[in-house]
Amino acid sequence: MWRVVAEDMNLSLCSSSCPTAGDSLPLPSFAAAAAVPEEDHLQDRSPRPTVSPTFGQMLKRVGDVHKESTEDGCETPLHQHSVDVLDLSDGSSSTTNTGGGARRALPFVLHFANLSYSVKVHHNLPLPSFLLQGARRPRLGPAADAVAESINLFSRTKTLLDDISGEAHDGEILAVLGASGSGKSTFIDALANRIARGSLRGTVTLNGEPLESRMLKVISAYVMQDDLLFPMLTVEETLMFAAEFRLPRTLSKSKKHLRVQALIDQLGLRNAARTVIGDEGHRGVSGGERRRVSIGIDIIHDPIILFLDEPTSGLDSTSAFMVVKVLQRIAQSGSIVIMTVHQPSYRLLGLLDRLLFLSRGQTVYSGPPSNLPTFFSEFGHPIPENENRTEFALDLIRELEGSPGGTRSLVEFNKSWQNNTKNIIATGGGSQGGPAELSLKEAISASISRGKLVSGTATSGGVASPMVPTFANPFWVEMAVLSKRSITNSRRMPELFGIRLGAILVTGFILATMFWHLDNSPKGVQERLGFFAFAMSTTFYTCADALPVFLQERYIFMRETAHNAYRRSSYVLSHSLVALPALVFLSLAFSAATFWAVGLDGGLKGFLFYFLITLVSFWAGSSFVTFLSGVVPHVMLGYTIVVAILAYFLLFSGFFINRDRIPAYWIWFHYLSLVKYPYEAVLQNEFNDPAKCFVRGTQIFDATPLGAVPEAMKERLLKTISSTLGMSITRSTCLTTGADILRQQGVTELSKWNCLWITVAWGFLFRILFYFSLLLGSKNKRR
Repeated sequence: MWRVVAEDMNLSLCSSSCPTAGDSLPLPSFAAAAAVPEEDHLQDRSPRPTVSPTFGQMLKRVGDVHKESTEDGCETPLHQHSVDVLDLSDGSSSTTNTGGGARRALPFVLHFANLSYSVKVHHNLPLPSFLLQGARRPRLGPAADAVAESINLFSRTKTLLDDISGEAHDGEILAVLGASGSGKSTFIDALANRIARGSLRGTVTLNGEPLESRMLKVISAYVMQDDLLFPMLTVEETLMFAAEFRLPRTLSKSKKHLRVQALIDQLGLRNAARTVIGDEGHRGVSGGERRRVSIGIDIIHDPIILFLDEPTSGLDSTSAFMVVKVLQRIAQSGSIVIMTVHQPSYRLLGLLDRLLFLSRGQTVYSGPPSNLPTFFSEFGHPIPENENRTEFALDLIRELEGSPGGTRSLVEFNKSWQNNTKNIIATGGGSQGGPAELSLKEAISASISRGKLVSGTATSGGVASPMVPTFANPFWVEMAVLSKRSITNSRRMPELFGIRLGAILVTGFILATMFWHLDNSPKGVQERLGFFAFAMSTTFYTCADALPVFLQERYIFMRETAHNAYRRSSYVLSHSLVALPALVFLSLAFSAATFWAVGLDGGLKGFLFYFLITLVSFWAGSSFVTFLSGVVPHVMLGYTIVVAILAYFLLFSGFFINRDRIPAYWIWFHYLSLVKYPYEAVLQNEFNDPAKCFVRGTQIFDATPLGAVPEAMKERLLKTISSTLGMSITRSTCLTTGADILRQQGVTELSKWNCLWITVAWGFLFRILFYFSLLLGSKNKRR
């Protein structure tokens, strides 16, 4: 047995025996890469098999790596990458360790050629360029400024990328540099397939094969500049939830936990593992730690390609160095790391393998940092000694951008420089330029053998599908994890539910004391109608607090679904299930506070129906507001729309004007009103008792000017009416029952249970619309 001590970690790998309880934690592949010597990397030295495995079969091996154990039945720990040999082709091909300082073949080469991207904005008249800079369409993450403008009387064309070519190798960090507006973020988006098909010109290939969107989602990760995290989750919980999403069910809970622990150590987050992320109102981890957590959740499945948009932005020099040091280890594990950097320090420059300088969407330098002095010296601007190379280069580029000729001379010089470099390599021997590329299938095979690309596999009848798996877990697992995360985050902010419950109880108290023990007189009938209209509309208005819930999670949702962490349908279903317990509690509190205090009819059965109709009103209102949160991008705009639409619902509910009196051209809105159905349901629940009377004898005059005359005069008037109609009407004769009131209010079309089920259906309809809003509105791609 021999042991290798991983850098910055007190973890070890065993090579000849199965793990025991005292053995070290399993390492992610980038952790192992930091531990394994150069000569111990895997290399394929056997002949190519006649029948190679399909891509799906190779992915299938990932879930079964831990089962490839020794014959004594012990399990091999997950990610013993550089120790165990994994046969991917049924014995005809194997990966073995090389010795004697042999050079490791680079399995992956990401090649991009002639990338060009421009957008056109139409205008009636030409505008000054300083006014046009603010006309960019909002997008997730920082959008690149316009880098080349062509303005005429009718349109303005912005060229964001102009014929960019190059390549990135695994084991290396490619840093994209340039001033603000140079096209760095647009270039990263182009490589990460975040630009709509048809808008981007050029090709992006991996080992010579075009990258399909579905495959790229599985083998890559994109870390945005903003740290989009749940504030009340700890660092360990955040990474554990990411592991639950991105790692397949074939891995046990304990193995996922061990993977997270190894990742925490490798990211240098052990001291902050139990600390919440935090936000403006809650103290949490530091900025550098937040950035490393953001990187960690996207590398939990060990992606082959990692894109990062300015990962060092806003960090001090020490935190930035630690972040890039982690990225270096990830690259050395066999990943392609491509990142944008605004202006790296001298220490950061020593960690970067390749640089790509952009200016107005064009390449002005591409190569290793060590070639910068020679490049600019031959260009006629030598870099002074003790000068930061990147700072000098960026300052020179800015100076050239302000000159009449721009950076055209530097762009042309870079092209000639690159051609000369290729010619020198070609004449000196291709072996000096780097190892030959493997096919994509061979490269993925070698990468999986080192434990990378941990994802689910699509199977059919026990046979792996040749297609790339879309999601790592089935939808019910996704729902369970999403629900647990949402409950955990909400449970640590009880003040949000407390404020909502307090608002419901205060509203119920005011209504109970305002409409205390209503009688069965004509005035009591009118007061009941007013109470029901206000109570049912209140249930909808109090649901407006659901609006910011998704708006706060929108970008987290878009980041996670961009790489198929979970299905949108799973998110919608879990969102609905998590909201139900709170709605039940609020409905019960409101119903109990108002039913008996107001003196509503029906006894226990009446209360149960009153509780149910209140619950489904909360359900429909919450669903409606949730749908709007998926459509409206801003909280204040959303509140304005919610208040306005709910006011219209109340106006057309039938309380202010009966259905029979609504103009024909507005009657459609009456049936669309969410308040109409619960309002009519509670009216029927209250007035459906045929034995209950609301107007007797002389009470018929109470709602008229005759109500002020003496009681004796009312009785004589009642006798006169009786003789005229030829019927006996006394003080105790019932003149108006509950059924009469329902007819007067136009509540004759639907039963109370039909109204309840229609309200439930409205809630489901808005949840479905919410799903489609996510499906159509959360595609994070430029047009």
